[in-house]
Amino acid sequence: MKRAVTFAFPGLLDLNTGGYAYDRRLIDGLRALGFTVDLLALGEGFPSPDAKALAGAEARLSALPKDSLLLIDGLAFGVLDAWAEREAMRLRIVALVHHPLALETGLSERARARLRQSETRALAATRHVVVTSPMTARTLAEDYGVAPETITVALPGTDPAPIATGGKRPPHIVSIGTLTRRKGHDILLAALKRIETLDWRATIVGSRDLDPATAGSLLAQAAELGLLQRVVFTGECPDTRAILATGDVFALASRYEGYGMVFAEALSQGLPIVACAAGAVPEVVPETAGILVPVDETQAFAAALARLLTDPAERQTRAAAALEAGRALPGWPETARRVAAVLENVT
Repeated sequence: MKRAVTFAFPGLLDLNTGGYAYDRRLIDGLRALGFTVDLLALGEGFPSPDAKALAGAEARLSALPKDSLLLIDGLAFGVLDAWAEREAMRLRIVALVHHPLALETGLSERARARLRQSETRALAATRHVVVTSPMTARTLAEDYGVAPETITVALPGTDPAPIATGGKRPPHIVSIGTLTRRKGHDILLAALKRIETLDWRATIVGSRDLDPATAGSLLAQAAELGLLQRVVFTGECPDTRAILATGDVFALASRYEGYGMVFAEALSQGLPIVACAAGAVPEVVPETAGILVPVDETQAFAAALARLLTDPAERQTRAAAALEAGRALPGWPETARRVAAVLENVT
């Protein structure tokens, strides 16, 4: 049997985000398993494409031969509902949903409702849906009407990397996430201001290009708070695992995560975590390894950081628990095998 699939994606596949990293590793994994994976770029602007970009994406997808097996990234698929309804019988459509589009931070209620409606319609046209966390599976079943038996969870893989040794002075707080509102770097900066009398330094790694307005606001906030001597913004980094290896604490105040690959990476390198109980984060970060606080609670986030910074024994205990949890995480070959099993059985 020929094992061939078209993988359709929006934007640039080499973007340094968790979602695109998942896509790249999945493509590599499927090819290693013997699949022919044809890449189909859908263009820029998703999930809010203009009419020209949307029409171009639809035309490229509709040019696929009848009965083609299509795996399509949810960042685009959630707004391709009209196209999906037209092509549902002709193509074998499998959606890859990192998290529902309507759960992105900063949307108006009108935009949120529109995205939820379009994604519900699009998902109804699929043969199967792959998600990256159990929480997203539950959300699609409960709120989007997707039959649970048509959903497969394929957790992101985690590669081995150097264990963080920690213990240096001052303690190093590492945060990794694109400079967007959802990642909550504004909360982290405000929390760091609250603990400025403690001994620490911080590194924030993440692209400034996807949301230049938020990136500019964060740099201005750090300057206004007088933190630029202690907080380094690196921009994108080709080797975030090397930076994690230098850390004592990993901190990210995300307002929502469909999974949170960077949290899994931090665990695998033995870093205690301070984060928010948002989205799938509580499923990824065990209570023994991290301190999770409510979303947007600056004082609670600051208190959690202070607790780990001032209690080396607790920091070491949570670091050991993180390393133990990290050892139980799946690798990328397992992720690819789970998705391959789905694709082989789509009729």
